Amino acid sequence: MQTRHRVDTSTWFDATARLPATRLIEATDADHVAAANPPMRQVSYEPYLATAELQAAVNLAIGLGRPLLLQGDPGVGKTRLAYAVAYALGLPIEQAYIKSTSKGRDLLYTYDAIRRLHDAQLGGRRRGAVDDPRQYVRLGPLGRAIARAGHGRRSVLLIDEIDKADLDFPNDLLRELDELAFEIDELPHARYAVPADRPDLRPIIIVTNNEEKALPGAFLRRCIFHYVEFPSSAEQLDMILQLHGIGEAELRREVIDVLVRLREVDLARRPGLSELLDWAGFLQAVGVPAGEIGGLPYLGALLKQRGDQGRAVERLSHP
Repeated sequence: MQTRHRVDTSTWFDATARLPATRLIEATDADHVAAANPPMRQVSYEPYLATAELQAAVNLAIGLGRPLLLQGDPGVGKTRLAYAVAYALGLPIEQAYIKSTSKGRDLLYTYDAIRRLHDAQLGGRRRGAVDDPRQYVRLGPLGRAIARAGHGRRSVLLIDEIDKADLDFPNDLLRELDELAFEIDELPHARYAVPADRPDLRPIIIVTNNEEKALPGAFLRRCIFHYVEFPSSAEQLDMILQLHGIGEAELRREVIDVLVRLREVDLARRPGLSELLDWAGFLQAVGVPAGEIGGLPYLGALLKQRGDQGRAVERLSHP
């Protein structure tokens, strides 16, 4: 088992740092994980306003080499944090978007036995490929992050909405998350691992959870936990809107007022930051006057259920 007392103090996430508008970051392509000089791609700045507590949680997870488990209302920015961390540190991001059918091993690798059988049936035309089982193995996002570390490069890994999978999914990853190493059963002697003496190469793993179901205790013990609160003040919301290019002060003031009032209404699903940014960005783009925003134009960007829309119109039109 990998020793965990080696703390990484070489890398810190600074949410207040001034960052360039674009930067070159290693492309996340399975074919280039082992390349000595992997291809790079231009990535745009990821605006993100992280609280001091959230920044401390990120740095704790980096230092200890543990996954950071984020909970909080949908739309508060849990997923986008991974992109902000990757951009701030200049690292490639591997992404695992979890579905109900996801299996733990899929994050490490997949083996296409059906394609190999098909090639075998073709006979001599594909004989070379059939004899080389490596042709049928594709590393998954966690597998690529571990393999990249073996070549001296670090990654950020996003495991998004882990609660969509069944309980076996996080349980199946316990050993790999502890050791940051795995074997490929179909390839004898094929093993990938993060060097035990290089804590600075451990992938920075960010896991989001919308609490659709409880996660197993064994998985929780391996994580750093942080609950992402919805911004508590109009000033914070205003700063977030400005970060995302909403330049009209009066428009920002009006959409924030609507959002705050909506979140006090008994709704099936309260609007979050992602809905606010979509709504405000569209209102600004099409030139809706600030004085008309109280009439809830384009409400479908904020509220996604008919009952919620009806309650909002009734409540906000009769303050």
